[in-house]
Amino acid sequence: MQKVFIVEDDQAIIRALQIGLKKWNYQTQIVTDWQQVAAEILSTQPDLVIMDITLPMYDGFFWTGKLRESSQVPVIFLSAAELDPNAVRALAMGADDYLTKPFSINVLVSKIQAIFRRMKINQNDINDLMFEDYRLNILTNNLKIGQKQVKLTPTEGVILKLLFLNAGQVVSKKTIMNELWQGGSFIDEGALNVNLSRLRKKLAAVDLENRLVTERKQGYRLVEKNEK
Repeated sequence: MQKVFIVEDDQAIIRALQIGLKKWNYQTQIVTDWQQVAAEILSTQPDLVIMDITLPMYDGFFWTGKLRESSQVPVIFLSAAELDPNAVRALAMGADDYLTKPFSINVLVSKIQAIFRRMKINQNDINDLMFEDYRLNILTNNLKIGQKQVKLTPTEGVILKLLFLNAGQVVSKKTIMNELWQGGSFIDEGALNVNLSRLRKKLAAVDLENRLVTERKQGYRLVEKNEK
């Protein structure tokens, strides 16, 4: 379970974030000592930090600066003011994204997921992608869960990789075909449909076939447990 550290002093916002992020299977941690914010973050080792700008003692810019002295953990800034200078300063301080209050938890989650996807793509030494308890090796195209595993073709592996990286979201046919084209596989929509059908049959061996759904006239989506 990925961990999100919340640096926010508004208890109503903290509670809303904790409830909203828990629904998406994120573990949360909050500040206990406003004089030791950076130290608490570093000791907790979260996967991402949500940082408000206006805080007790020192502001979010200060703590992000302290954090960046020894950590590159992703940071999403929150601000009550919709001011471009704040956004520019936040990004200059090392923030990965910026969100203005009030905001939708779904928008925040989308930003978090986008950051995590970029991290997975950029970490070239990581060969395995995870979706819940499923593990896909993008080099061997082996899909595993527990003692069960299935071997995919390179084309099937690319399709499932995109679905893993965009879990819960629709991946269009165009996106899949563009990815396959860039990888040297020349595929049209008819061939893609055949590959999807074959992939679904293979996913049955690891009890994942019903989680791959077709969104009519949109594309395909890997359904997460909290949607069932």
